[in-house]
Amino acid sequence: MSSHHNHYLVALSVIVAIQASYVGLNLALRIPGAFALNRRLLIAASAITLAVGIWSMHFIGMLSMSMTSGVDYLVLPTLLSFLLCVLVTGIAIYLASLRARHLLAIAAGVMGIGITTMHYVGMIALHSSARISYDPVYVAISFAISVTASGLALWLAFSADRRPPLFLCATFLGCAVSGMHYTAMAGTTFDFSFAASVAATSFMSSDTLALIVSFVAFAISGIFMLTLVPKRMAGSPGPTGRSAGDETTDDFNEPGRDVGDAAKPAAGAVSLPDSGSADLLPIDKNGSRFHIAPNEVISVHANAHYTYVFNGRDDLFCPLSITEIFERLPKPAFYRTHRSYIVNLAHVGRVKRSGDAAVAELDSPVRRTVPISRARVADLKQELAAHQARRHPGDA
Repeated sequence: MSSHHNHYLVALSVIVAIQASYVGLNLALRIPGAFALNRRLLIAASAITLAVGIWSMHFIGMLSMSMTSGVDYLVLPTLLSFLLCVLVTGIAIYLASLRARHLLAIAAGVMGIGITTMHYVGMIALHSSARISYDPVYVAISFAISVTASGLALWLAFSADRRPPLFLCATFLGCAVSGMHYTAMAGTTFDFSFAASVAATSFMSSDTLALIVSFVAFAISGIFMLTLVPKRMAGSPGPTGRSAGDETTDDFNEPGRDVGDAAKPAAGAVSLPDSGSADLLPIDKNGSRFHIAPNEVISVHANAHYTYVFNGRDDLFCPLSITEIFERLPKPAFYRTHRSYIVNLAHVGRVKRSGDAAVAELDSPVRRTVPISRARVADLKQELAAHQARRHPGDA
């Protein structure tokens, strides 16, 4: 099949798949730390970016192939293949962002099978121009490549103890998409002898159309990166003058403010025992107010003028400031990892390096990570050790 392809368009299709994977994974990695509307926007943007890139890769890959007869692409199957791609990538990214290993395996299967199914649904668009037959061996291999490579990419991005550079993860995912497509095409046979003749109605060459499709894919990725990714990215100086990594999440400190002091209780605050007798926290939801007990709180996040309490499944709006909430929560069961975050030590699964800082992975039904200020990493580990000793005194 290689002799029947435009190698420049083949290379362009792989580049489009890799860049879309990079932006899609970049956005997806920010989902666990996002809340409310921002969380939904990141899931949607990641799914759309990946879907546009994956679909564009397949379309450019088809344009790269030399046909012995004119080809007319049916609109409905083409559109259906794109919508299917958006759906499966959205589900896969959401499941992977929860960071549970069994859900990660499901996400790999959903993405791999979804990408392959999207390819064969898209191929229906050529049935008016040619009779198409598939080699079952190549069909099976294409499914295996898609699922295996997608699983490896998602595992490296979301679950590996030390995540490799994001570009490497994106390369694996881009190769999964490209490898699946060209493997499937190697086992595809076109018979134009029984198809109706197709008049040449195209006003542009395949090369021009491929460039337009790739430009649109790059533009969509760029728009999402500019609008949804925080300004302090890799190589940009934070308030401390250091360059931030792609996941450094502790550079939110106001100039002149000591991070360590921000994590301490406010002056005059009364530390409450672990008995659960702390004040209930008011919660507003759907226009009504109710209260939540401290033992139901997994983490707290302050976002600008709004504060959200995470109960393991939902982000609940709280009218109190994060400082007021911290004063009410019992110590030492709760720890302020960052000026904008509080965690329940009983639900901290592990502390994991993230760039030149760290994050705490929460053990909750909906997996989430919480950033830790660099100055608080060692102190948090000591608090976690002390908390475990209090819970299991016989092990000390």
